[in-house]
Amino acid sequence: MLAKTLKHLEALVSFDTRNPPRAIGTGGIFDYLRAQLDGFRVDVIDHGDGAVSMLAVRGNPRRLFNVHLDTVPSSQAWSADPHVLRVTAERAIGLGACDIKGAAAGLLSAASVTQGDAAFLFSTDEEANDPRCIAAFLASGHAFHDVIVAEPTMCEAVLAHRGISSVLMKFRGVAGHASGANAMQASALHQAIRWGGHALDLVESEAPQRFGGLTGLRFNIGRVEGGIKANMIAPSAELRFGFRPLPSMSIDALHERFGTLIEAGAVERYEETFRGPSLPSGDVADAENRRLEARDLADALHLPIGNAVDFWTEASLFSDAGLTAIVYGPGDIAQAHTADEWVSLEQLRKYTESVTRILETA
Repeated sequence: MLAKTLKHLEALVSFDTRNPPRAIGTGGIFDYLRAQLDGFRVDVIDHGDGAVSMLAVRGNPRRLFNVHLDTVPSSQAWSADPHVLRVTAERAIGLGACDIKGAAAGLLSAASVTQGDAAFLFSTDEEANDPRCIAAFLASGHAFHDVIVAEPTMCEAVLAHRGISSVLMKFRGVAGHASGANAMQASALHQAIRWGGHALDLVESEAPQRFGGLTGLRFNIGRVEGGIKANMIAPSAELRFGFRPLPSMSIDALHERFGTLIEAGAVERYEETFRGPSLPSGDVADAENRRLEARDLADALHLPIGNAVDFWTEASLFSDAGLTAIVYGPGDIAQAHTADEWVSLEQLRKYTESVTRILETA
């Protein structure tokens, strides 16, 4: 089985599905997938801008496996061609091998040696924070009850992770000479810096909050731009930040707090540019009930349960739509998005065998 999985992974890695630029069409990697899934009903949909999904169904399953095929861009730090799989005694090295084409290869292997009900949803928009593939699927009137979303979890079922929200803020100022007495208040950059200090205080105040082994609120100011030169008061400034709340935290409530940390007149624009719910979503009681349902699913499938994680996955989109969702896949998240990205052969073997077992008993 491992040899078969590696053969599929070699083919999948060879297709350029970097995102950006997400120059992905309905052929290429999807032609390869179609050819491997004999006996499946296959529906490929182009959602625009390189976002393509493929739903492959055999029989009448109630459980869905989801895996994204897009990868992050490669870098100059790679020691060899990132689209040529290299296999050592312990590792398979290639762009997307860990995140998460290794799981796609395992699904193809498992499908080829089983005959029961099965459903696979392949998508290409996870790395862009643009989940139009999943959104379209969820709006399609499907009949699935639960979903196993592939991400690198060391072949442990993850039941909970943080949400994510990204924000663009623009601050206004009044241009003038830096020697002016009004420079402290008139500078848009000064206002951005003041806001940043208040935001850091807010995040530190949330440190005692806990859910499922996770603590506090994750926060990052990723970019600040503005001003012209040192002796000119900055008339405008732009700041981009993101936060990752616990499942029990309200994203809307956090926006209300972040958006009012400084006087309203200093803020020209406050815009959320991306939102992903936590896993599970809902208030404290609802989130805990959903987590217990996911635990029951993992137990029923005889999957070892791992700790909650800080990174975000599209499993939360399925959970938010009412499906019982778990995250389960081969590889270590520490290897994702790195130069010479790799997944261990043992993880590929374990994942392929577990999916095969699940499909055999479906």
